Amino acid sequence: MPTDFPRSRRVGEQIRQELADILRREMKDPRVHGVTLTAVEVTQDLEHAKVYFSLLSGEPKAVEQALQHAAGFLRSELSHRLRLRVVPRLSFLFDESLERGNRISRLIDEAVEEDRRHPHDD
Repeated sequence: MPTDFPRSRRVGEQIRQELADILRREMKDPRVHGVTLTAVEVTQDLEHAKVYFSLLSGEPKAVEQALQHAAGFLRSELSHRLRLRVVPRLSFLFDESLERGNRISRLIDEAVEEDRRHPHDD
């Protein structure tokens, strides 16, 4: 097995895929609709998993609370789908990188537009 793709990363990707399917098909809580799972970081001992999510709309804190509340159910569902001796404990975190990237892109667009309106004398 290559060392650049450790087991914890493979397990994290598998957890991300299965959780996305569970959220889409099994979860009834309307707060988790429109959630995208962006990454899962699993500790090397496979005991804990940080699940990062993003939103198209909604309040990140409310969604995080809904996901934390459903963590036991989600972990139980994962135990039926994954061939692991122990399914990691899940914690959910809002992934701010997409929002930060959009904000930077907007600032760049505004700066370019400002330069167009006020040409520099060189």
